[in-house]
Amino acid sequence: MIITRTPFRISFAGGGSDLPSFYEKHEGCVLSASINKYMYIIVHPSFSKDETIVKYRKMEIVKDIADIQHPIARQVLMDHNLSGVEVASVSDIPAGTGLASSSAYTVGTLNAVGAYVGKIHSQERLAHDACEVEITKLGEPIGKQDQYGVAVGGLKFIRFMTNGNVAVTPIVLAKDTLEELNGNLMMFYTGNVRSASSILSEQNKNVSDQAKFNNLVKMTELTYELKDALQNNDLTSFGSILHKGWMLKRELANGITNPLIDKYYDIAMENGALGGKLLGAGGGGFLLMYVPKERQDKLRNALSDLSLMDFSFDHDGSKIIFVGDKTW
Repeated sequence: MIITRTPFRISFAGGGSDLPSFYEKHEGCVLSASINKYMYIIVHPSFSKDETIVKYRKMEIVKDIADIQHPIARQVLMDHNLSGVEVASVSDIPAGTGLASSSAYTVGTLNAVGAYVGKIHSQERLAHDACEVEITKLGEPIGKQDQYGVAVGGLKFIRFMTNGNVAVTPIVLAKDTLEELNGNLMMFYTGNVRSASSILSEQNKNVSDQAKFNNLVKMTELTYELKDALQNNDLTSFGSILHKGWMLKRELANGITNPLIDKYYDIAMENGALGGKLLGAGGGGFLLMYVPKERQDKLRNALSDLSLMDFSFDHDGSKIIFVGDKTW
């Protein structure tokens, strides 16, 4: 048996610049962090060697792995020519909430299946291969930030270069700064789940509009500002940069925001938040706000109808946590 644990991610700035319609013309970048909410993938020999079982929201039992309905599980198993196993997933957070659950599933499955057949890869290789599965082979209209955001642990700056390469640089902060940053972030669940594909498809098309392209350029500039502020252990401008980035992002496509999201965001800004954003492609999921500690009780009361999720940064990234009877 192999068990992998892959973190979800939150992104602070630059989302959308990881789409090829943008980064093939102008280098993109994202600042993100993995968090201590996880996707677990278990690969185990099937009792019946002529059956492959995939367990997620439902259970599939097939004789031929080409008949698996779950596209990611099917693709990964076919790529590794692996059958006669059970592949099960357990997640701390539901899909469609803006925390990169699909990419966490892909990276975690690649990690588990690879280890099962004796192939261990680096985290950046896992991210690269996950992009190949999701974007190239399955044709999802998504970018590359999620795969690298969940595969590689910690706070990081990710560049998407015009030649298609990706570079990941860790952001190293003083311990006090990292603790203050983590402590000043509040994440509220809006109660809406959605598929990112339709929003990202529209966003890809909209990049041809010069005004929207310019918005993305400004978002990359803000991402560099945010990186520089963090590396200088300066959190003073963190909230205002988040706010500026959200104001730009919400103009990129219909569905990124809606009246209910705008209402919650406005309430947050009126009750102590210095800035924030909706995580993921948009439309629902988690609202991330930057709020100094002394103002958090006020905001917690103002948004009492939303669930507040406690979290901390993850520093490990995707990892194998169990092999047979040995834990790592």
